[in-house]
Amino acid sequence: MILGDALRGLAAGAWRRRPTTPGEFAVLLGLLLAAAALLGFVALAGEVLEGDTRAFDRAVMLALRNPADLSDPIGPRWLEEVARDVTSLGGNAILIAVTLAVIGFLVLLRRRSAALLVAVSVGGGTALSSLLKLGFQRPRPDLVPHAVEVYTASFPSGHAMLSAVTYLTLGALLMRVQPMWRVKLYVLALAVLATLLVGMSRIYLGVHWPTDVLAGWCVGAGWALLCWLGALWLQGAGPPPSPAEIHAPALRVLPPAGTARERTAGHGPD
Repeated sequence: MILGDALRGLAAGAWRRRPTTPGEFAVLLGLLLAAAALLGFVALAGEVLEGDTRAFDRAVMLALRNPADLSDPIGPRWLEEVARDVTSLGGNAILIAVTLAVIGFLVLLRRRSAALLVAVSVGGGTALSSLLKLGFQRPRPDLVPHAVEVYTASFPSGHAMLSAVTYLTLGALLMRVQPMWRVKLYVLALAVLATLLVGMSRIYLGVHWPTDVLAGWCVGAGWALLCWLGALWLQGAGPPPSPAEIHAPALRVLPPAGTARERTAGHGPD
């Protein structure tokens, strides 16, 4: 009889649909975005290798230059200086300094798993960027003079890729500990804006083809999402405890109301 009830309960539970939790929805959305970003990179790489992006690259780059003097980017003189400042936000020196500072801060807070996430995400992204550049060996643009010095291959853009990896990873960490959605969206918007500005500055300064930057954004965002999803999987995708939960006193577990009566049953007066 007991076995039959258990089997019927299992059968009923098997057909009961469990609602999707917000955490599971976020993981599924992250997987879709990561897959879309990486597929976008693969598609761009194929087009670049076949030479189908040459007309697009040339048109965009020439549109950002003075037709009378291709060494002169469009806009006032100060805009070129601003572009140099912005592009430095995606340089190795700045990104390494920011990454080490964040890792040290997390270690001091004893958030070793978060520190490891930042190290793996940025360090792995740097290695992946170097491997991709060596694999494709696309020459730098020779259509216009370069406004800054460059030393490596062109595809994908290392500045665009590593700024996406670093700023999106750090933004995701800050979003994780913020309970308010408007703060989460603000942090995400800043991370995306910094990534976009760094990439656009590379095109404006003439050191990258537009498709180099698009590819860097795609693979950088995809890598950052994969690292973050991996961290969530290792942590069980559980949300961080709120300050109220951390400081709440432990609740004393009381026995059920009937337990005391059951214990004293037969010991009281008849």
